[in-house]
Amino acid sequence: MGMNDMIHFFRQISGKLGSGIYAGVQGKSTPQNISFLRQIQKEMKQKNSLDSPLHELNVVVFDLETTGFYPERGDQIISIGAVKMTGQQIITSETFYSLVKTDLTLSDEITSLTNIRNDDLINAPSAAEVLMQFFQFVGKHDLVAHHAKHEQSFMQKMTWDLLKTRFEHRIIDTSFLIRLSDPTVKSISLEDVCNECGISIKDRHHALGDAMMTAQVWSHYLEKTQRNGFYTLRDVYEYIAK
Repeated sequence: MGMNDMIHFFRQISGKLGSGIYAGVQGKSTPQNISFLRQIQKEMKQKNSLDSPLHELNVVVFDLETTGFYPERGDQIISIGAVKMTGQQIITSETFYSLVKTDLTLSDEITSLTNIRNDDLINAPSAAEVLMQFFQFVGKHDLVAHHAKHEQSFMQKMTWDLLKTRFEHRIIDTSFLIRLSDPTVKSISLEDVCNECGISIKDRHHALGDAMMTAQVWSHYLEKTQRNGFYTLRDVYEYIAK
C-alpha cells in the first residue's frame, strides 16, 4: 500500500475507530486503565533509553492536529497520528491514526488547514477512548515530535483531565538532533526541514502524514548524529547542555 493510499484508508476508517481496536482497553478513567498506565510508567522508569545505542532506539513518532494552540484556554485535540521506529528504520506496518470527538465547533481556518470537518468528528471515538488506544500503541517507548512543546502541552492536559494522572512519557524534539548539525537553528518549520533534507511534503497537516514526515526527518538526522560521533541520547543531551 502506497503512502497516499494508506492515508486515504485511515481517513476512511478513522471515524469508525473504537475501543475494540485494542482488545482489553476501554476509553474511561477506570481502575483498570489507571493500573495499565501506571504499569507502563513503571516499565519506563526501569528501562534506560538514554544509554541505548541510537541505532537500536525504539521510539514512536507522533503528531497532533488541534483546534488551536492553547490547551489551557480550551483548545482540544482533533486527531492523533503516529508511527513506530527502531533506529533509522520507519516501521510502516506499525501506525496509529484516529480522529477525536470534540464538543467545539471547528473554525474555518482549522478546517481548511487540516481538511477535517465538524461532520467528520460526529462519529469519532471519544478523547478518553483514543487516549487509551494511543497509550497501548506507544507502550513504554519514548516519543518523538517536531516542535514537541505543542504535543507535550496537549498530552499533559488531556491525560490529567481524563485520567487524573501525569503524562510521563519522554518526548524528544527533533530539534535536538537538528541543532547538532547546525547549532544556530532555533526553530524551523516541518516544511523547511523536509526541504532541507530532500523529503517530499505529502499530506501536510494530516496527523499521520506529518508523523511520517517527522519520522523521515528523525531518521535523516539520526544518521548524521551517529556519523558525528554521538551514539546515545545521553551523548546528545550532554553535548547540548554544555
